Amino acid sequence: MPKRLLRPSPVRAAPEGTTVEDRDTGAGAPEVGASSASPGSSGPGAAGWQQRHPTEPRSVNGQAGDATQKGKPKKRRKRRRGRKVFARDDARPEDNRSPVPGKAAVAAVDLKPIAAPTISPVVPMPRPEQGNRRPPVHELPVFAALDLGTNNCRLLVAVPTRHGQFRVIDAFSRIVRLGEGLTANGRLGQPAMDRAVEALKVCGDKLRGRKIRKARLIATEACRTAENGVEFLDRVEREAGLKLEIIDRQTEARLAVSGCGSLVERDTQGVVLFDIGGGSSEIALIDLTGRRSPRLANHIVSWTSLPVGVVSLAERFGGRTVTRETFNAMVDDVAGRLAAFDGRDRLSHLKTSPNFHLLGTSGTVTTLAGVHLDLERYDRRRVDGLWMDRDSVDRMVEKLVGWNFQQRCANPCIGADRADLVLAGCAILEAIRAVWPSERLRVADRGLREGILSELMADDGVWRNDGRARA
Repeated sequence: MPKRLLRPSPVRAAPEGTTVEDRDTGAGAPEVGASSASPGSSGPGAAGWQQRHPTEPRSVNGQAGDATQKGKPKKRRKRRRGRKVFARDDARPEDNRSPVPGKAAVAAVDLKPIAAPTISPVVPMPRPEQGNRRPPVHELPVFAALDLGTNNCRLLVAVPTRHGQFRVIDAFSRIVRLGEGLTANGRLGQPAMDRAVEALKVCGDKLRGRKIRKARLIATEACRTAENGVEFLDRVEREAGLKLEIIDRQTEARLAVSGCGSLVERDTQGVVLFDIGGGSSEIALIDLTGRRSPRLANHIVSWTSLPVGVVSLAERFGGRTVTRETFNAMVDDVAGRLAAFDGRDRLSHLKTSPNFHLLGTSGTVTTLAGVHLDLERYDRRRVDGLWMDRDSVDRMVEKLVGWNFQQRCANPCIGADRADLVLAGCAILEAIRAVWPSERLRVADRGLREGILSELMADDGVWRNDGRARA
């Protein structure tokens, strides 16, 4: 009885993505949308994948070319990740396949068959669930979202997977501090604009290297308030080839909510979602006591956008040396702004409910979570979706207020880039907690970009009723 041919196992390449220079929101998870981050590619970014070239056919003695032997076909030995795989000279493997992102092509082995009998390669039987598998990544539509904020420039590129979820295939994030000096001057500074343009050029190269079905590229508070914001975006279009839109504060609040929808559990009745940015802070009150819509943003009953963020607050009060008195002054400043928010009591009937909680999506809360977990290196998979109780938040804020600038720089979840901003973020957080006290805070390492991608995919109809992604 003729022996079967055992195919060589495919060599898998590293997952797609690029190393990001800033802690990246969303890029570390292979799929976004689950209630907690699932393990996958690394947190701050995944290593770029490389196409591996097919190996040259070689004979058993190491010489290139076809080797045949009279009589019984001779076995050839191939090594794949330490496994021995034998192929006979009289068996021809299947045709080479084109490599797809994330996977390398199976090495081509051009072996000629000898005289009969010809041994046909074994065709694997399909598994029962094979017909329900989602299409390969290269067949799925690609969507992109770019967020140019006061502090960061961030890009996500993703393909849809299960209903309401997507897989990040590329990401980029860099701290550019576009809003540096904006509070004092009312204009974007030349060095800040130069840094942002260089980061946007990288994003432009990434986008032009893919076939993007739909993309949305936004700019927020810095470009919204600067006298030369529109002029700067004209420069971005000329030099980076990207046309960005300046979104209003209401749109920014809605996108933040859309990006965090899967972190709000089924039994939740009310949520105060906040996004502490570099130049503004968005707050949305969400009432879920009625019939729940698939889109969390449909349940917003009140919202506000405070014209204060970590960059603007730190520039006014100081960020490197922050005394207890300075910190309290920052809290009072934000509290005065919240007092003018007319819709702040729209969830007062739910404040004492065990099914009411805060949901924070910003570098401030993810930093607190990383310090709370005592991480030696920031890990998005452990932070995204983390629950912190009131006492834990209190302890972490007190710890950070008690640290000097050098101690904040030394913490791996803060670092030098955030050390002068984190206490301003904590002050905004404390003012929010004073208005909406809650026993629980959920941490979200996701935000505007995830909201953009979710809305683009939903509007495009890529998710079928059966939950599979549609090519």
